[in-house]
Amino acid sequence: MLTPQRLTMLIFFLQPIAFGSWLPRIPEVQLALGLGPGGLALALLGLPCGTLLTLPFAGPLVGRIGPRRAIIVGFVLYSIAVALPGFATDATLLFGALMLIGSSMSFVELGLNVQADAVEKATGSVIMTTAHGFWSVGIMAGSLIGAALAALGLEPRWAILLVSGAVLPLAIAAALTLPAYAETSQSHEGSRSAWALPSWALLGICFFVFGITMTEGAMADWSAIFLRDALGAEAGTVGLGYSVFALMVAAGRFGGDSLKRRFGAVTTARICGVLALAGATMLVFTPNTILALLGFGIIGLGVSVGFPLAVTAAAALTDRAASANVAILSFVALLGFLIGPPVIGFVAEHADMRLGLACVIPGLLLSLVLTGRLNTNKAVSKSNPEAQIAGVL
Repeated sequence: MLTPQRLTMLIFFLQPIAFGSWLPRIPEVQLALGLGPGGLALALLGLPCGTLLTLPFAGPLVGRIGPRRAIIVGFVLYSIAVALPGFATDATLLFGALMLIGSSMSFVELGLNVQADAVEKATGSVIMTTAHGFWSVGIMAGSLIGAALAALGLEPRWAILLVSGAVLPLAIAAALTLPAYAETSQSHEGSRSAWALPSWALLGICFFVFGITMTEGAMADWSAIFLRDALGAEAGTVGLGYSVFALMVAAGRFGGDSLKRRFGAVTTARICGVLALAGATMLVFTPNTILALLGFGIIGLGVSVGFPLAVTAAAALTDRAASANVAILSFVALLGFLIGPPVIGFVAEHADMRLGLACVIPGLLLSLVLTGRLNTNKAVSKSNPEAQIAGVL
């Protein structure tokens, strides 16, 4: 029988597979709907819109029903929603389908992060960054599966539905085996409402993660264009930048828990923050593609553990339920992911691509300065003695 740690990692791996299988099919859906780049860009905004609209409500709801039940219910809704884009007949329906994916995905991912934190507290183990490493492997596996089904000629709608239907029973079976942990921080006198403004401690963690996810968004949207425009890379090479970045993110997450156990969260974040800054600086000044790919890899290692460490720090705050704090953190993280790419595009349009990509450096500097906010030892509230008991959030 799998341990709670292994079960949690398994669900982290399973969750993004169906969505990953959608990513290689986007060009086919674009052609089928007759969308230009601008029309597709607007339709793709449905996913972050759904996420942003749902997270403020998902936090209190997950805190009420518990992360285990949130994972089960959320996975069912998400598995249905993720197959809908293939059935869209116009840009409006595609936007709506992606909005439903973003909404259901935010719910199940919030449940997963809170569950991972609960398992850490109940068992005394450190699994958060490893769990996120399995998520990275899961989305890469889903992308490969999607590409394979495309090569076999299976239409996007049926391919994604097939993958989603295959993964759902496995995920539900694993989730049903998870131990249930109760969130009790809301019941204590003096604890904040889930709807109250974030505390200063939480804001510091949120600003830390903003620079991290801003960089992640920049790598996702601009790595190929940077290689093409700044370095003149050929078509077969431009996609390697993000591939190298994503691979090193996964590698960094698998090693992140060991680093955290040895050096602590703050020192681990500082080591990785310096790496991310070094990689970004190398990228801005690189004279050739080989060094650029090295820079993408170093950035991937540098940002890999940022969000998992921030989730643990936010969940350790005892001013309100862990689910509420993690929901706010996720909201700010997504804002960073969405705001970074347009800022880079605006600067690149009025200057050049190198200067545009240099916009990630101030964000990474901010994250490095705020690494001290990840010290969870300071997050224990004297007014909540149960916060120190294993299994209690």
